[in-house]
Amino acid sequence: MSDTRILVAGLEYKIRQLISENHQLRKSVDAQQVQLTSLSEKLLVLEQSNLELTEQLNKKIIADAFNSEKEIEEGRKRIQVLMREIEHCITLVNK
Repeated sequence: MSDTRILVAGLEYKIRQLISENHQLRKSVDAQQVQLTSLSEKLLVLEQSNLELTEQLNKKIIADAFNSEKEIEEGRKRIQVLMREIEHCITLVNK
């Protein structure tokens, strides 16, 4: 009988340990979910910022391209390349 009590006490102890570990792991998962959400939001903000800065840079390049005759021609070529890229994208979207 005492062997059974010892076995039951051992099992109860191990079960309590498992419950405690499970509780800690759930807390860790919750904390990681919060961190993941936060990082996802930061990523969206940074991607938007990157897009805006890229657009500003492209505008600056185009504006700077019109400072001289040679640069005007380079600007026209750049615009033509961009137009071809846009037309290509439109063609792909329409497929």
